Amino acid sequence: MTFTAQDTQRLNKLMADSPENKELLTKLLDFHQYTVSKISHEIRNPLALVYSTLQLIETTHPEVLSIKHWHYMREDVEYMTMLLEELSRYNNSERLSVTEINMRTCLEHLSLSFAASLVDTDIEFTSKIDPNLPVMRGDKIKLREMFLNLLKNAKDAVSSAGTITLHAYPEGNNIIILISDTGCGIASEDLDDIFTPFVTHKQEGSGLGLAIVQKTADAHGGFIQVQSDPGRGTTFSVTLPIQYDSQH
Repeated sequence: MTFTAQDTQRLNKLMADSPENKELLTKLLDFHQYTVSKISHEIRNPLALVYSTLQLIETTHPEVLSIKHWHYMREDVEYMTMLLEELSRYNNSERLSVTEINMRTCLEHLSLSFAASLVDTDIEFTSKIDPNLPVMRGDKIKLREMFLNLLKNAKDAVSSAGTITLHAYPEGNNIIILISDTGCGIASEDLDDIFTPFVTHKQEGSGLGLAIVQKTADAHGGFIQVQSDPGRGTTFSVTLPIQYDSQH
């Protein structure tokens, strides 16, 4: 069963219709988030011990590295750990620590960091950040993670050579951030569910990356759109309001 954007709108309407509805649904959502966080935490702790034990065995008995399925077992444990970490980020993506953010500086630093990760590749990265980009209110860490997630997706989509661009500019009371690539693109039949949790069209992936991106944009009162042409590339467009509405 999938919880859609329309379901979110209906839920928000129910909360807006009545203070009692809002209080009850807020408690229910908080309890759901607490439950998911607790389960994730309880699984991660013993899993970390399992991984530490595997490392200890490798150190004391290096011959295990020659065992046929040892490498795959380690990869499975690492994947489970990554999945639990992403589940935790997804579950908490609406909980914001709001401060004033100099978006020009934030995006410039992110662009420099991402460009450094492409040094040993044939991928060309360019950024065009409007110098008049205004200060906005939001969660700097979560926004940085959101943009980095989109940039990493672009990197994965581009093969041995290609281009990635980041373009940011103000428009009315919003900031628009476009992240484009000349990669493989997304099939039209896959576009409808790319933001659905646990749905992935990659060989390796949790299916939570873009779901986290969408929840983070929504938590800031913004939204994300995608346009893609298979074989030619993809553009993600993030719209964020300059003034964060804590009641959103």
